[in-house]
Amino acid sequence: MSENQLSHYRVTDPYTGRVVQEFPTATDDEVRAAIERAHAAYEPWRSTPLAERAAILGRAADAFASRSRELAEIIRTEMGKPLAQGVFEAEFSGEIVQYYADNAEAFLADDVLQVRSGVDARVRKSAQGVILGIMPWNFPYYQVARFAFPNLMLGNTVLLKHAPQCPWSATVIAEILAEAGLPAGAYENIFATNDQIGDIVIPDPRVRGVSLTGSERAGAAVAEIAGRHLKKVVLELGGSDPFIVLSTDDMDQVVEAAVETRMENSGQSCNASKRFIVIDDLYDAFSQKLAAAITALPVGDADDEDALVGPLSSQAAADRLREQTGAAVAEGAQLLAGTITASGDARITPALLGGVTDEMDAFREELFGPVGTVYRATDVDDALRIANGTPFGLGARLWCTDPELAASVADRIAAGMVSINGAGSEDYDMPFGGTKRSGFGRELGPHGMEEFMNKKLIVG
Repeated sequence: MSENQLSHYRVTDPYTGRVVQEFPTATDDEVRAAIERAHAAYEPWRSTPLAERAAILGRAADAFASRSRELAEIIRTEMGKPLAQGVFEAEFSGEIVQYYADNAEAFLADDVLQVRSGVDARVRKSAQGVILGIMPWNFPYYQVARFAFPNLMLGNTVLLKHAPQCPWSATVIAEILAEAGLPAGAYENIFATNDQIGDIVIPDPRVRGVSLTGSERAGAAVAEIAGRHLKKVVLELGGSDPFIVLSTDDMDQVVEAAVETRMENSGQSCNASKRFIVIDDLYDAFSQKLAAAITALPVGDADDEDALVGPLSSQAAADRLREQTGAAVAEGAQLLAGTITASGDARITPALLGGVTDEMDAFREELFGPVGTVYRATDVDDALRIANGTPFGLGARLWCTDPELAASVADRIAAGMVSINGAGSEDYDMPFGGTKRSGFGRELGPHGMEEFMNKKLIVG
């Protein structure tokens, strides 16, 4: 696929395959003008009293809530998200905005240091300038919210390059902020090409940092260019999260959680549970129940508001997942649930693979869609071997009735986040991020405001 195709901003409804809207790609001059506007807006915006910044973002938060159904309908059309999930995403994005508006004063308070000389020493927290965000298509509002709003609240200004599939939602986010009273230039939506980002935006000295959520390939390319120009980056990349079952008093609850964490958003989440690793004596019961639940799971149509699974974001994404699943079966994996449907549309039958070995591509690759893999572990050490036997290290979920063992295993999992026995590890007030090839840096919680912050030591 050519650069022009990759970078052409077009809304293609995955339910129908129909092109709904097209948006013009920015010219080089338009990209440079957006950088200039964001730079010019920086000093006035960072000098705006914190209470005023909070009031503006509070109005934006209200808009995400009041317009949640409209916003959900937009991303249903852009990338196929079932409507109820889209409503939740829009409302949750508003909660993220409000969280930073409500807590910025506390987060930005000076850190007073106790130093041996006895002088007054403190760390003053402040903005740095224009920050570039490169966003994915799978959570069109949420991903933007967790990047853009802590930075806006801090006093940075934002350049936002959204995914080519999501120009409609990108436009609406910019409209919400403008209507909330955000000054012109403080948030610039740019329909830029990948080449323009690499050749014009990142090298520009007025751009002080880059945050990307996307693929390993994109992350490596951005990090290389940013490093060459001494720019800090935050990278949230792929995941192959383990779901480890060591013991349980309620297998049905565990299976229900497994279905939800694998299949929500049609399985298109970097932090979805993708590999189910089950201790030997529970493997048969778990895999049978999970296979039955997946087999019974329908793929919703556009009017199925409460569907867990809809189409994938595009025909190309569906074909890629079909190829990966078919290759695993050809290499000897067993299809425990689902079928490998013929190419034709963006719908993928939810499926479960067993018998995947570490020699197979499916052991190392991220399956980005409603296909899971299940592994039998002989003991705790074997479960950890399988869990950590991946280049990714985003999140993990662990089920264990022994609190001491659970804490020990959680410490040994190579991941940025671990949830024990269904405890939620993903909320606006907790840091989100990974390790290994899942990237580095954190979003959300107090940490989400610190990545592009100047922490200035003042001694006097």
